[in-house]
Amino acid sequence: MARPGKNAAAKSAPAGIRLEDLWELAGFVPNARQKQAILHVEGPLYLPAGPGSGKTRVLLWRTLNLVVYHGVEPDEIFLSTFTEKASRQLKEGLRTLIGAVTEVTGKSHDISRMYVGTVHSLCQLLLTDRRFSPRRQRAKSPLLMDDLGQYLYLYRRRRWEAVLEQAGFGDGESANREINAYFARLQSRTSESPSRHDAVSNCIQLFNRLSEECIDPKEVRRRAKDATFRKLLDLYQAYRVSLSNDGVPLTDFPLIQQEALARLHAAAESGSAFQHVIIDEYQDTNTVQERLFFKLASGHKNICVVGDDDQALYRFRGATVENFVDFPARCRKSLKASPTTIVLSQNYRSRKGIVDFYNTFIQHPSCDWHKDGRGSALYRVAKDIRAERGHDGVAVVASTAAQPDEVCPQIAALVRKLLDENRVADPNQIAFLFPSLKSQQVGRMREALEAVGLRVYAPRARRFLEVDEASQMFGLLLQIFGKPTRGNLPGDDYNQYHDWLDRSLSTAGALIGQDVLLQRYVSDRRAELDRIKRDFAALKRVAEQHGWEPESPYDPETMKAILAQAGGLSKETRKSVASPYFDRVVRRRQDRNQPPFRLRYVINRATSLDWSILDLFYQLCGFRHFRAMFDLAERGEDEGPVCNLSLVSRYLSRFLDENGAIVSGEFLSDNRFVHLFFGSYVYALFRRGESEYEDAEDPFPKGRIPFLTIHQAKGLEFPVVVLGNPRKRTGAAQVVEQIVNPLLARRGEPLDRMTSFDVMRMFYVAISRAQNLLVVSHFKGRGQSINSPFREMFDQGIERIPDLGVRTLPKAEIKDEDAYRTYSYTGDYLLYKKCPRQYMLFRKFDFAPSRSQTMFFGRLVHETLEDLHQHLIDRRSAP
Repeated sequence: MARPGKNAAAKSAPAGIRLEDLWELAGFVPNARQKQAILHVEGPLYLPAGPGSGKTRVLLWRTLNLVVYHGVEPDEIFLSTFTEKASRQLKEGLRTLIGAVTEVTGKSHDISRMYVGTVHSLCQLLLTDRRFSPRRQRAKSPLLMDDLGQYLYLYRRRRWEAVLEQAGFGDGESANREINAYFARLQSRTSESPSRHDAVSNCIQLFNRLSEECIDPKEVRRRAKDATFRKLLDLYQAYRVSLSNDGVPLTDFPLIQQEALARLHAAAESGSAFQHVIIDEYQDTNTVQERLFFKLASGHKNICVVGDDDQALYRFRGATVENFVDFPARCRKSLKASPTTIVLSQNYRSRKGIVDFYNTFIQHPSCDWHKDGRGSALYRVAKDIRAERGHDGVAVVASTAAQPDEVCPQIAALVRKLLDENRVADPNQIAFLFPSLKSQQVGRMREALEAVGLRVYAPRARRFLEVDEASQMFGLLLQIFGKPTRGNLPGDDYNQYHDWLDRSLSTAGALIGQDVLLQRYVSDRRAELDRIKRDFAALKRVAEQHGWEPESPYDPETMKAILAQAGGLSKETRKSVASPYFDRVVRRRQDRNQPPFRLRYVINRATSLDWSILDLFYQLCGFRHFRAMFDLAERGEDEGPVCNLSLVSRYLSRFLDENGAIVSGEFLSDNRFVHLFFGSYVYALFRRGESEYEDAEDPFPKGRIPFLTIHQAKGLEFPVVVLGNPRKRTGAAQVVEQIVNPLLARRGEPLDRMTSFDVMRMFYVAISRAQNLLVVSHFKGRGQSINSPFREMFDQGIERIPDLGVRTLPKAEIKDEDAYRTYSYTGDYLLYKKCPRQYMLFRKFDFAPSRSQTMFFGRLVHETLEDLHQHLIDRRSAP
């Protein structure tokens, strides 16, 4: 594939309009370094980019420059980023900018085939791309499991015990004890836990790191001395084999990258398939991704990497920050080319005081970044971030140094004052960031805010299932389907889970008692389930009496009448068994010499519900208690409850994906559904603490103050940021790092300094999110401490909350979140015209769709539930 030269670029350039003209039309004024990066076309490009330096705009305009002015076809650009949200922003931004160019020039550019997305999604595309397949045949990509899917896959008892057996472990409980003891020993503690959850979670972390580092388990096993570690390597190999032997081929995030890399190595032209390889958030890449990107760029050598090593937070996911810090040397080694380095150091986000504060923090002498003694080599890229916004008053304050019972109310009073004085337009513009949402300081801060009349959105402050909306919805499902029996299994998690089931059941009971229509609805669903189970038992009994096996071919001539006359059969099921329509389907199948239906299928067909658990969710959402939540969200008063309900819908949808949508009599018999749904799936969610809510368009609900982990806040910005707890322990490196690090040939950050570096980066991310005001809690006194360098910086002098003049702060307005958003006629306009509330939920809040959604929004929203139920009651009462 030839690289376009000057003639191609000239031919591609739109006549009469320069790139500078497009910038003017878009209201974009790049600084000198941004302009240099946008105009760079040939050779490797290294872009260290500080917080708020406009790197997304640079990537968008650079891509536009390549396509519009240099003749690069969109499908010859590989543009990868770290999160789904960031990739969606890039796609929307490109569509908007390219569309604007087309309006001016009249020349269209099709970017639908451009490789733009997360690295995992792009690896899926690579595996199905004919250019990289043998004989250019379109291959099928394996089904990709996300983190939760991987856990659920391995957690299933039968599969877990099967791979344990293949790896040479004993029975499940003794194997769990051995695995957990091995990981505990590396943390200098002892453990005899038989927990399958702990064992699976530990192994997944290890398996993913081995995959990310492309470590061959067979090769390492020959050198391994620890007997348990050798069995863990065998377990890793057994897990990989099981993925391909499980019917539909499966893979996980690290392994799909390995498969894509292997495919590229097997394809002779893979290094020249893309003229430009552009990688955002490069500090978050791992070893297999680095190899993949260099392979893709090996032909044209046009690789551009953008990132900030000071914001590298994902070591626990396998990220290798040295990929970015040492990129120039690695680029020279892999591509035999030196990159052009352009440091994007102009900050457009924060006031000068905030920029000065985080510059001082990251360079503080309490953390030594030097590689060898006091030499010039560092474990970070030196950057001198400068604020575009001038020095216009105090931008960073700390609370009075005191105990939490004084600090938290002081900060809450400041937040109340910011709102009352209209320094912010909505509570969701004030973000509270914490290293962890499981600490006591989170609860104290929440209580202080609620005491001054402010609502908090903090689903991760506890297990998501424990938030009100989740507990209420799952409680209603418990009321309808029933609760699993509480056994005598050991473990705090088991007892805590059953306590939660009991509380949720009680909460739902109170809701039912307050709404007669909901009470009738729940009663009807229970009666329907009882009918289905009775009918299934009746049909099964008749089949057994006649010696018919469940897998026997269904013969309507001999079986239909007998099944239809089963004693105690409801009229609904009797009608289904005797259906003339089904008779025609059976005969048509026979005429075509297709395999006959099995008796099991016929019985399940006749005793299946016509709704799924997700349908049930939407029907429950139509009742008064939940409908009020949708009303609040639609008015923009409080979106928190609807955000939580959205996440519930997605977990229910995940269950259907894993287990099928049909609820049959067989599935309900012997409490099989209850045990699978509540006893296994929901229990797994409870134990994992699944709780993250993220939406691409409006990630934080209006009317509430978001409480976020610092990891959640990465890539975001807020007018006001409160660092709610400037304390994070530094200790030994993660267990998986201790295991994997000695196996690596490359030299990275020392194990004994990893956590110190990671804590500094974490707090740097937190304090660089603020635009107008950064507030830091200063806990002091017995049992209280804060991390260095906060302690030393506070001792050298900092403005305190009581001395802050709130009116001196600039006002924060509601930002236009749709600046780069494009809309479609069918996906946006028609859906909105059909039902604005449906559009709000499915496009804005990302509810999982169900086949009952049409009924829910078409009738239960636009007509009142009361009217509908009164109509049904009248029909029942009619003679």
